[in-house]
Amino acid sequence: MAGKTEEEIVATRERAMKHLEGLGYEFVNTKFTDEWYSPEKMQERGVVNIPLCFIAKSLESMSLCHAAYFAAGWEQTRGCRIEHEVAKAYGVEIIYEPDADAAAS
Repeated sequence: MAGKTEEEIVATRERAMKHLEGLGYEFVNTKFTDEWYSPEKMQERGVVNIPLCFIAKSLESMSLCHAAYFAAGWEQTRGCRIEHEVAKAYGVEIIYEPDADAAAS
């Protein structure tokens, strides 16, 4: 969720969880915040490309899923575009965030 504030990320994730649970899905967290993914720990492990490490972990998590949810604006983020292509290539169901304007009408 590049370019979003922490508050925007939390709100988007909460909407996604509510939407997916309403469809009968269990939400898999792909926001990796544990110490293992801190910049210091990654540097200790020799990670030289942190964004690549995160996309690799995200794709690993995707392997556990029947569907992938893409929030509005996903097309603007390199990692989301990669995840979307992987979902298409491997037959993972793709769910898009409902249009907030359409849902309000």
